[in-house]
Amino acid sequence: MMLAPPPKPQSLREYVESYLKQAIVGGKYKPGDRLIEREICELLGVSRPPVREALRQLEADKLITHELHRGPVVASVSCEEASELYAFRALLESFAVAEFSRLASDAQIKELGNAIKKLNEAATIGERQPLVDAKSHVYNIILDGCGNKLVSESLNKLLDRVNILRGTSLLQPDRLGQSLKEIDQMFKAIKNRDYEQSKALAYDHIQKACKIALRVLSEPPV
Repeated sequence: MMLAPPPKPQSLREYVESYLKQAIVGGKYKPGDRLIEREICELLGVSRPPVREALRQLEADKLITHELHRGPVVASVSCEEASELYAFRALLESFAVAEFSRLASDAQIKELGNAIKKLNEAATIGERQPLVDAKSHVYNIILDGCGNKLVSESLNKLLDRVNILRGTSLLQPDRLGQSLKEIDQMFKAIKNRDYEQSKALAYDHIQKACKIALRVLSEPPV
């Protein structure tokens, strides 16, 4: 699948960073893949300085690492790191969902319902990218309506790293259907403005996703 470069934002560094982040979380570049400056320059039609600046920012965000004799590569996530990521995600996300249920406007709740409907439709395609995009849209709506910019910023950075793993749990045959049911249940609690129930359901949803991700990560490569 070809990944189209995104529209150019304010700076070339942001343009390159946006493309590489999309390519990493979308699975075009997988953990361990090298990011070769020359190839990126040719692909995006930019010089090396903005590419290097973008790579430094992605390294600071822990989406890539710098390996001796190989240069920048997409970061791999160990079982221990994944466990820590999901634990922190569960705390932040359950709070954001609960605050959304309390503070969101009726229009935002309706928008979330439409996004969840599209997520269910994307599940029928059976491909990673449509699912990741649809799930990301759901998160964007929740974060926009949770009323806490610090939680939103922190969770967005965290989700960039979790997105590397999201296909690990989201596309598992024994997980996808159950995951969608959990999200539907969570949405019902949100519509009812049930703070405690929506928080508990969101926390449980992440805990179950974590178990699947850890199981897959611990399996030997095929």
